[in-house]
Amino acid sequence: MPQMGESIAEGTVSRWLKKVGDEVKRDEPIFEISTDKVDAEIPSPSAGVLAEIIVGEGKTVAVQTVVARIETEKGAAISAAPVAAPAAPAAAPTPAPASAPSAPARTAVPAMAAQPAVAAPRGAAGSFEERIRTKSSPLVRRIAAEHGVEISQLTGSGIAGRVTKRDLLGFLESGAPVPAPSNGGHGAGAPPAPDAHAVSTATAWPGDVVEPMSKLRRLTSDHMGMAIRVATHVTTFFEIDLTRVARVRTAMRAEFEAQTGQKLTYLPFIIQAVVMTLKRHPIVNAAVNGGEIIFRRRYNIGLAVALEPTGLIVPVIKHAEDLSLSGIAKAANDLASRARSKKLGPADAQDATFTITNPGVFGSLMGTPIIPVGTTSILGLGAIEKRPKVVTGPDGEDTIAIRTCAYFFLSFDHKVVDGADADRFMGDLKRTLESIPDKGF
Repeated sequence: MPQMGESIAEGTVSRWLKKVGDEVKRDEPIFEISTDKVDAEIPSPSAGVLAEIIVGEGKTVAVQTVVARIETEKGAAISAAPVAAPAAPAAAPTPAPASAPSAPARTAVPAMAAQPAVAAPRGAAGSFEERIRTKSSPLVRRIAAEHGVEISQLTGSGIAGRVTKRDLLGFLESGAPVPAPSNGGHGAGAPPAPDAHAVSTATAWPGDVVEPMSKLRRLTSDHMGMAIRVATHVTTFFEIDLTRVARVRTAMRAEFEAQTGQKLTYLPFIIQAVVMTLKRHPIVNAAVNGGEIIFRRRYNIGLAVALEPTGLIVPVIKHAEDLSLSGIAKAANDLASRARSKKLGPADAQDATFTITNPGVFGSLMGTPIIPVGTTSILGLGAIEKRPKVVTGPDGEDTIAIRTCAYFFLSFDHKVVDGADADRFMGDLKRTLESIPDKGF
């Protein structure tokens, strides 16, 4: 199990792409994994024959755990045996019972929540566990800070008691009082909190097909549920005339694609205009940290990408303010391509300051997107289509004209972004796009 990022301690084998006895080439994808950041295909470290699968599909194990063996000696006998039980990860100094990799994922939260939320005892082992728990992922630390939860006061289900996102989610959903800082004594007890995915809300009927959520679907469910709890959602809608953008795009398209090899869509123009507008409206490019507002001075634009057959991931264009139109187009196309082929690394889906989602590609006119945790806003783009509009000419006369238009919709966190702030941003974005120069921004 590879180390996919500094903050990632474990991964789930979601699918084996090869079976026992298959020949594999060096760097050929051999299995898929899911982590709390991305899904990825893992290449074979060497050429040979897949001799043994040790960790089966759906099992979660610590990084550096051996998940399979490859026979590299030519002509070696390979016996295609059934998939063996997952190998236990290397023993941690004080492993928590819920961290056993063979335990079903949905039992992790009840096992954690059934224990009182107390500080680890001082001493060699306790100090190690406390360090491990405190060193949770950036997402967990950010959510804990927003809710005033001290991570070291919780008992986690991860490696050596590490507090995972699911642990924190279960604790917050339990409604238990936030434990106060402790000097080694016992904090407030947390009543058992059910795993959000284990709660029965529907019953299967005869003839229904029942299948467990994939790792990606469970993570998306967790993220969306958490996002709706930490932000006060309001959405505002604007219709924007993209006729000038369409003309500029048509004029630039052939030369642009010949020079860069990139398709020129509407999206790079919109991203450029969004970055320009964000600079004038910093509250829309901000984050909330407890009682503080963090005004970001970099512009990392997350792009929601739909995966086949189902799923969603948000890779991020880092420092979009430093990129030209061709740079934005290249970055967007590259991220979308690698997202769909499961080639993204954890860093590719982190640190967004503002997100754009484009349901218009599926024909949607408008929607109310959910704000990603750690940001204050998300912009949605509706279908771009030609519409009859009333246009006032230079002589003051009104005429009916065919215009290229789309609905843009901004969901914002009303805890820190007022309606007037959001509408000023959207009005400014509308003017920026409707007055684009003939040769682009």
